[in-house]
Amino acid sequence: MAFDITKVRNIGISAHIDSGKTTTSERILFYCNKIHAIHEVRGKDGVGAVMDNMELERERGITIQSAATQVQWKDITINLIDTPGHVDFTVEVERSLRVLDGAIMILCAVAGVQSQSITVDRQLKRYHVPRIAFVNKCDRQGANPIRVCHQLRDKLGLNSHMVELPIGLEDKLEGVVDLVGMKAIYFDGENGENVRVAEIPANMKEDAAKYRAELLDAVSNFDDELMELLLEEKEPTEEQVIKAIRAGTLSEQFVGVFCGSAHVNKGIQPLLDGVERYLPNPTEVHNYGLDLDKNEEQVELFNVPDKPCVALAFKLDDGQFGQLTYIRIYQGRLPKGCELTNVRTKKRFKVGRLVRMNSAAMEDISVGEPGDICALFGVDCASGDTFCGEGINVAMTSMFVPTPVISQAVKPKDKSMAANFAKALNRFTKEDPTFQTELDPESNETIIKGMGELHLAVYVERMKREYKCEVEVTPPKVAYRESITTQASFNYTHKKQTGGSGQYGRVAGFMEPLADKDYEFVDAIKGGAIPNEYIPSCDKGFKRAMEKGSLIGAPVVGIKCTINDGQYHPVDSSDIAFQTAAIGAFREAYEKAKPVILEPIMKVSIEGPTEFQGNMFGLINQRRGVILETTDENNMSVVNAEVPLSEMFGFSTILRSSTQGKAEFTMEFLKYGRVPGNVADELIKKYQEERKAAQK
Repeated sequence: MAFDITKVRNIGISAHIDSGKTTTSERILFYCNKIHAIHEVRGKDGVGAVMDNMELERERGITIQSAATQVQWKDITINLIDTPGHVDFTVEVERSLRVLDGAIMILCAVAGVQSQSITVDRQLKRYHVPRIAFVNKCDRQGANPIRVCHQLRDKLGLNSHMVELPIGLEDKLEGVVDLVGMKAIYFDGENGENVRVAEIPANMKEDAAKYRAELLDAVSNFDDELMELLLEEKEPTEEQVIKAIRAGTLSEQFVGVFCGSAHVNKGIQPLLDGVERYLPNPTEVHNYGLDLDKNEEQVELFNVPDKPCVALAFKLDDGQFGQLTYIRIYQGRLPKGCELTNVRTKKRFKVGRLVRMNSAAMEDISVGEPGDICALFGVDCASGDTFCGEGINVAMTSMFVPTPVISQAVKPKDKSMAANFAKALNRFTKEDPTFQTELDPESNETIIKGMGELHLAVYVERMKREYKCEVEVTPPKVAYRESITTQASFNYTHKKQTGGSGQYGRVAGFMEPLADKDYEFVDAIKGGAIPNEYIPSCDKGFKRAMEKGSLIGAPVVGIKCTINDGQYHPVDSSDIAFQTAAIGAFREAYEKAKPVILEPIMKVSIEGPTEFQGNMFGLINQRRGVILETTDENNMSVVNAEVPLSEMFGFSTILRSSTQGKAEFTMEFLKYGRVPGNVADELIKKYQEERKAAQK
């Protein structure tokens, strides 16, 4: 059978944590005959959902990594990606949305639009991904899908309208009313697999007519034919309504709202029909690349088989068979055995094994079609690399990678684990752009950075399980600095006689605070008091002295050192003598210049519902923070503040706790600020105790 790209849908499932994404994915797999039994995310049988294939995911009952699969629904092929909802794993959503054509946005019928729903909406808009919405958990107490539909308008600014109404709510949920075909749909059988179409219940006909009228009025703006029919007060056909809804959805100006409950197997089959009807096939999405042969000129790529192949590597997974590279084909066909070029490294490689993923399981395929999502084995590449066939040199724009907000110091418990420790860090940083590592030059600690405590905890646990590497985790040392607050003079003589030639050098001058630079050296010597060849030695000595201050052993910054007098000896003076004299001079003056401790100050931006604004203010005030500005829009508050880095460890957990998980924050380095006296006294005391312990 010939491949028909118009019968393909590349879709993702995105939502706030615990809205039912993975449960919905499990039902989609079941109704598409991909699996033959339904397992729950936190089921008593201990099997867990298919799309949560990692042991940690099944234990914690959350999705950590995005998982891909392909299913058949009626006569269409759906490439489905289930993404995490937790803010710590937001890069998994970013990388998935970068390659998808459409999305199902899932919302809880009770909680409605939550903080991560707002983040997901922002991501969908960033990549111009059309979406339909599914209000899940209509069987729960307090469920109200109409209210959630209104929240989509009020909080996210979406033109959302019900395309279905629930028949009953909470424990009386029976089915849904399809407002497009004006029929009732019930789900019979043990797992809701038997779809039964019936008349709309008499008690719902009035509501159905009301919400259908609202729906038709909204979508008539996208179809002139439908608008004319409504003006003439004629009843449109089901196909005409579908056409108008599809036009509005593809233009990202309309969101159809479905409803049901994945957990009790109601509403999933009509949702799949919605995917077929309203979400785009690959030919209806405009994809662009940068032509590297034409000064990165933007060129459009076409999902056709007869053009040179262009594919994007959007996710890496280092498994038991080597590195697995997930790719989206944007142009051309990709047959097994063909040659591709990595446009970043300019290296050519042969496509060996080509597979299609079903979560952790895989099936070998002989060719990847245009618009397809599949995976390659054994390709040395990085996430975001573009692969091109013969005769084309195009790079795809990369995905947005958020900046890590939290860091910890880690080290293997046993030296014998060092090799596995290095392997684990190398793999994880390659797989996840938001997981970063660095070696702190001051403390010599390995620092891991990520999107939150859970994010880092998962990687620490994975080191233990997958690499048999136990690690010790400690908060990293804050990069404190020392400086001075007033001018002080120095006049220091270094004199040493040990038989034979000795060491002699005298350095005089003054040091003063410097606002805009870390260090400046001024030579004001007149009359040759210190010969020219020893002036650089004084500069070197001051720099060496600034490597470690006397208060807490931190580097010294913001000092201008001026030398204006000195003395030398024709035999005993030398480079090392004047370096040592400068070190002594610096230390002599430093104590008189009223030194202080400086700490990194972060610009912290917290976003959350306005109802929790007081909690946000309180958390900032408790952490020696200063609020800079506050903005309110659509019942959401953004609070910008300056907060010392030392006060930010553990902040994400406390923030989520005090705002019911509805607020999130970002932070970036702003400046160095002076540590208050009581905090400085504690730091000095701790440093002195550590020095005494080290001397013993």
